[in-house]
Amino acid sequence: MAGMTMRVSRRTLFCGGVMLLSLASVAMADEYAQARQNLIEEIQQDVRDTSLYLDKEALDPRVMAAIGKVPRHEFVPAEVRHKAYINRPLPIGYGQTISQPYIVALMSDLIKPRAGDQVLELGTGSGYQAAILAELTARVYSIEIIEALGTEADERLSRLGYDNVTLRIGDGYYGWEEHAPFDAIVVTAAASHVPPPLVAQLKPGGRMVIPVGSRFLTQQLLLIEKQADGEVITRQILPVKFVPLTGEHD
Repeated sequence: MAGMTMRVSRRTLFCGGVMLLSLASVAMADEYAQARQNLIEEIQQDVRDTSLYLDKEALDPRVMAAIGKVPRHEFVPAEVRHKAYINRPLPIGYGQTISQPYIVALMSDLIKPRAGDQVLELGTGSGYQAAILAELTARVYSIEIIEALGTEADERLSRLGYDNVTLRIGDGYYGWEEHAPFDAIVVTAAASHVPPPLVAQLKPGGRMVIPVGSRFLTQQLLLIEKQADGEVITRQILPVKFVPLTGEHD
């Protein structure tokens, strides 16, 4: 009888431990969920504050849902993970940053993503923008020039289940002709000018968003639309600050 009591006692303690662990996991998940909700509210306020630039008071609800779903804390180094849901850029190593969530949301909104779209991203970084785009479109092709950063991002995206992202190491200035044309192109580093190869790889009716300007002067976030007849229309959205686009073209 004593032996039976001991076995039951151990089982009870074990079950209790599982329950406590489960509750702790739920609490952690809830903590991040609330942090993402707070972030969404901050982004919504930023959109209202910049509505004169954007000509709108709110972003696409699908984009905001993606911001609320993608775990940004997985895309930043451990030492800044506690800042993951602050609406600001953060360092990710190699002299690079993960963009401010407001800017990620805005750039994603500007391309008017559709579920069946094929999108090219230049500057994978840690993979956060790619993950957001993967939530919104059918296929994301992403290029990162820093090999170590790209390898880490590829492993991270795979681990998190983003199997509709294809990544390669290379100079994004020249795009990815093998998979062109693209419904949309998102450039996450500042170029001195709009790269002609990217315009050529954009579908008629497609949209590209790209920061243009030097590191030390004002950069402008541009929206580029290619019309059905091939005409290109460029619109300035708002002033921004990005790390420079690097490669052989410099």
